[in-house]
Amino acid sequence: MKENLKRPNITLAFDVYGTLINTHGVLILLETMIGDKAKAFSTRWREKQLEYSFRRGLMKNYVPFSDCTRQALEYTCDYYQISLSTEQKNALMECYKTLPSFEDVKPALIALKAQGYRMFAFSNGTKRAVETLLHAAGIDALFEGVVSADEIKTFKPNPDIYQHFLQATESKASDTWLISSNPFDVIGAIATGLKAAWVKRTEGAVFDPWEMQPNVIVADLQLLDSALNECVE
Repeated sequence: MKENLKRPNITLAFDVYGTLINTHGVLILLETMIGDKAKAFSTRWREKQLEYSFRRGLMKNYVPFSDCTRQALEYTCDYYQISLSTEQKNALMECYKTLPSFEDVKPALIALKAQGYRMFAFSNGTKRAVETLLHAAGIDALFEGVVSADEIKTFKPNPDIYQHFLQATESKASDTWLISSNPFDVIGAIATGLKAAWVKRTEGAVFDPWEMQPNVIVADLQLLDSALNECVE
């Protein structure tokens, strides 16, 4: 194994929703509202949230990511023919502001920070929303900053966002790694010249069979430190 070295010239761009923060953290609240339909509801809600961001990005019809989330919630209620009150919907949206991090996140970030990597949160969410999430999860102090797609009014995987990240953090593409559980995000980063690690959070997850594949695959963020040590010279 290679000796661990300090990595002050390597920048890590961490996706937030689904990578650091568990977007299914609303399940407990959903279960109190709709019972055993909660898991399917949560999955559909997340899928529509992303679809709406993709569509708005292509249409150049930007709204904040929270609007995509709210509209996806309305869609999912209609899809499952579930009537939630305005108060219940507001409660779900409030819950989305303080979703929990995955269990592996904090120890992994601490280990990576000790290696000297420059670390940023990099998200479709607004800077304020991301800062609130990271603070609630107790991991905000581990990042050098937050870079948001809201700053240029579009969504991942628009290549402009990855270029914006490089400019905002004064990083070189060849020295920058995207860390994400979302295949579309990994592909978007690689297509823009960054390196990328895919966090395969579920055993059955499938990566898109495109010509652009992740440089590293880990099932747990705590494996990322050693995986990067094998790749970073």
